[in-house]
Amino acid sequence: MAARYDRAITVFSPDGHLFQVEYAQEAVKKGSTAGRTLSSWALRRMINRARVECQSHRLTVEDPVTVEYITRYIATLKQRYTQSNGRRPFGISALIVGFDYDGTPRLYQTDPSGTYHAWKANAIGRSAKTVREFLEKHYTEEAIAGDNDAIKLAIKALLEVVQSGGKNIELAVIRRNQPLKLLESKEIETLVAEIEKEKEEEAEKKKQKKAT
Repeated sequence: MAARYDRAITVFSPDGHLFQVEYAQEAVKKGSTAGRTLSSWALRRMINRARVECQSHRLTVEDPVTVEYITRYIATLKQRYTQSNGRRPFGISALIVGFDYDGTPRLYQTDPSGTYHAWKANAIGRSAKTVREFLEKHYTEEAIAGDNDAIKLAIKALLEVVQSGGKNIELAVIRRNQPLKLLESKEIETLVAEIEKEKEEEAEKKKQKKAT
């Protein structure tokens, strides 16, 4: 049945599915956890369009765009690719992070269908569900009180699905009015070691409680 409706983007199946869009969403789930699922063509095209829109907005209204504004623009662009013949949906789910001009940090997610949502913490890609469940359970304002606390929480979440410690983790830190900073592998390995030590200490405390 699906084969009759999955060739054209603009044709819905009798039960309301747009199969090409759903295929794009499934492609996202097979990508690396927390991102890096973008093909070079799709990535460059989307970034270039977003940059031009940011520049146009700045020239027109003399204020920088908000994170929600540019997220909505990207989501609208994706949605248009689900409506036109001769095009395929962007196989991209993106986490868009930044600061509004008043200093408020923002995090949004867009998916191939063109929808977007605001989050406090999120993950995309392979095993994203496991990471997201961990964040839902452990994310609190206290848990991200400092930069180091927030970084540790992110690493703890990734360690739920990464089996090789810090070797396969890449981490970037964004601060207002500062360039993006990529953490070196040694820094990540040090933090992973601290986290593992904390886990061992916590496990030991639980054993002692049971013994008493």
